[in-house]
Amino acid sequence: MSQSSEDTDLVFQFKNGKNKDLPFTQIIKKYQERLYWHIRRMVVDHEDSNDILQNMFIKVWKNLDNFREDSQLYTWLYRIATNESLTFIEQQKKRNSISLSDEESTFVNKLEADQNFDANKLEWKLQIAIQKLPEKQKAVFILRYYEEMPYEEMSRVLETSEGALKASYHHAVKKIEIFILNN
Repeated sequence: MSQSSEDTDLVFQFKNGKNKDLPFTQIIKKYQERLYWHIRRMVVDHEDSNDILQNMFIKVWKNLDNFREDSQLYTWLYRIATNESLTFIEQQKKRNSISLSDEESTFVNKLEADQNFDANKLEWKLQIAIQKLPEKQKAVFILRYYEEMPYEEMSRVLETSEGALKASYHHAVKKIEIFILNN
């Protein structure tokens, strides 16, 4: 998929212009909300999501000059956001030195603490089920279900084959269906 001309122009201005702030600010404005919600679905907590988003944009600032443009800008941004989210989740596990089931319950507890939480609503059951998925399946499910990202694009973001992604998504859907039917 080719890069939008607007993104191409912004990257060109960033790489070749005297003032990198203006094109970078435009990139942030264009993608900040979508990336925030992608990260938030992965890590649940608002503050953590904001921190990860900020770290992600710092990485983008440092590396945009080296962006090869062999993929779309948003694909590159999603790859960084996904990797930062997965790294954060792994660091949380190590910092807390807790088991996977404890990690799941930490995220579930964050969901249940949300003032809008209603355990009877299908939407909340879905969120809890997503948090119980292994990280890679969670990332695949979120990109496919919420972002409606094609497998071809996902394979660039997650650097995995389309076949593996389809299998991961299928397994994630099955686990979510079982959780929702049994809870």
